This record gives sequence, C-alpha cells and structure tokens, in this order.
Amino acid sequence: MHTTTPAPAPTDSATAWLRRRLGRAVVLSYTAALFLPGPGLWLRHIHALALGPLIRLPVSTAPCLLWLVLFSAGLQVPVRELGRVVRRPSALLAGLALHLAIPLLVIPLIAIPLHASPDSDGGSGLLTAMIMIVAMPVAAGATVWTGKGDGDQPTMVGLVLASTLLSPLTTPLVIELLCPLLSSDHAGLLAASARTAGGGFTLVGVALPCAAGILLRLTLPPSPLDRVLGTVLPVALAGSLLLTYVNASGALGSFVSQPRPLLLGAALVVAALVCQLSFVLGRGAAWLLRLDPPAASSLTLACGMNNSSASAVLITAALPDKPHLLLPVLAYGLLQKTAANRAVRGRPPRTARAVV
Repeated sequence: MHTTTPAPAPTDSATAWLRRRLGRAVVLSYTAALFLPGPGLWLRHIHALALGPLIRLPVSTAPCLLWLVLFSAGLQVPVRELGRVVRRPSALLAGLALHLAIPLLVIPLIAIPLHASPDSDGGSGLLTAMIMIVAMPVAAGATVWTGKGDGDQPTMVGLVLASTLLSPLTTPLVIELLCPLLSSDHAGLLAASARTAGGGFTLVGVALPCAAGILLRLTLPPSPLDRVLGTVLPVALAGSLLLTYVNASGALGSFVSQPRPLLLGAALVVAALVCQLSFVLGRGAAWLLRLDPPAASSLTLACGMNNSSASAVLITAALPDKPHLLLPVLAYGLLQKTAANRAVRGRPPRTARAVV
C-alpha cells in the first residue's frame, strides 16, 4: 500500500521559495531604495488611519513592520525545547554577558581614531549610529545562520529571546554608558533616544511583539498553530523586505539628493570595524570558555549580530531629522550577514525551521 505525502500548502511553498532567494531579495530592496526612494520616503511619514468619522489614528509604517517581524519571530520560538538550555545555562549566560559587554569594549576603541580625525565633531554622528546598533538585542535572523552552520539552535533561540525581552532595560543602559564618548550635541541626541528606548520603544516595539508571538504559540493547539504559521511567516518575510526598503529609502534617498561620498566611505569602514571586532571577540570568548563547536558557533553569532532593523526604526523615531545616520546601520546590516556566513562556512547544514 502506497502512502502519499501531502503536498505543501501554497503559503509554505511561497515561504520556502522566498527564503531561498532572501539574499537577492534584500539586495533588490536596497536597489529599489536607491533608484526609487519616493514610496519608501512616503511610508516613513506618519499617516492618519480613519477608524470612523471622528476617529483618526496616527500610524507609522516602520514600527508596524518591525512589530510584525518580531511577532513572527516569537511565534516560531520552540519554548518547550529550551529546557536543556535552562538546565545547562553556561553558554546562554555567557552570550548575554558578552552581548552587553562587547559594545563597552568595541565602541571606545572605534572612538579613539574617530576623535583624531579631521571631522569637526570627532565622528560623533557615526558613533551615535553604531551605539544605537550595538545596544539592540540579538538579531532574530541569527537563528537562520545557526541552522545553516549546525550550531546550537536552542541556545541561539534562548539568546535571541532573552536579549529581546531584556532590551527595555539593557538598551537604554548601554546607550547611557556610551554617551560620554560623543560631542555635547550628539550626546544630547543620544540621551534623548535612550529616553525614547526606555520610555516605551523597546518595551512596546521590541519585547511585546516577541512575547505576544510566544504566548500565542503556547496557547494554540498544533493544527491551528500550523495554519497561523503558514499565514504569518510569508507575510512577515515580505514585511521584513518592505522594512528594509523603507529604512534604506531614508538613508539612500537623502544620500542621492545630497551626495556625501566621504560619509558613505566612513560609514562602511566604521561598520566593518565594529562588526569584525564583535565577531572576533565572540569567537575568542567561545575559545576561552572551551565551548563545544555548536555552542561556540551560536555564541559567536550572538556577539556579532544585532537587530539593525530595530535600531533603524529607533533612529527614525528619535532622530527624524538625521536620516544620514541610517547609512552605517544599513552597512552593518549587510556586513553582519557576510560575517555570519564566514563564521558558519564549512559546517554541515542542519534541517531546522528558521526564525524570520
């Protein structure tokens, strides 16, 4: 008697198709932002959503897209598989500690040559952007690279989850600690962004959607959960690409209208240095802790991969008149994926459902 394997649902096929081409889709999003930034710039503005003849709700596209992506990430967290991580939490605790400590080590090292540069504010603009990147939780996309490199997936998921849920406390703390490295003007701007982060951005815009996804996963039976995942995942993948386009339009749109090649070059160099140092420190810490290869891979990725989309949304919310600060954020977002690919290269892939 022959058994037939059920055909994958159209949404599952669409998700798999898009994931296989995600790298090219991201490049296409950047290209669209460079040559057609208008729609992205329009989406960056706050628009009024009419809920009735007398009720108009202000809505901003980028925070809504970030909420969707993080909700999808939470919805995919295998909470019941994290028991082993809780029983043996050494890699998880080391990853969280390093994720907080590395910005305090790397950013001052970058600040030294920038302060010696001929820039009138000592590179404070670039430092401001980099601080807002490294203060963010571990990128949910790190789980994708963990799966590709046969890393410790439960530990990686635990690091993403814990750093995200702790971000309302850790993000403003890291920002406040690094503020003294900036000129007075930029220090004031960064302090204002820390108040924004502590005042609700990381709680409502980062931790809450992730927690909501986890809670929904825990409450739904398997069959309804599969249907919800089949609907949410492709929408969230498309939303992440749209968010990339919106953020890139803010940076590249202003760059096209007012080209600043020196700023672009400096942004690429600074982002590359911060990214490379973070990965190197993570790899060195894993070696010192004598972690097994899967846990070492996850720890390295957690140290180098930050939620650049969240930092871009925070910059847009807290510093709307500084779109050029998005250039190093975009550069870091691309560079960390390249560094992650190098970090896991040569490891056999493991079949696992990847978090958006």
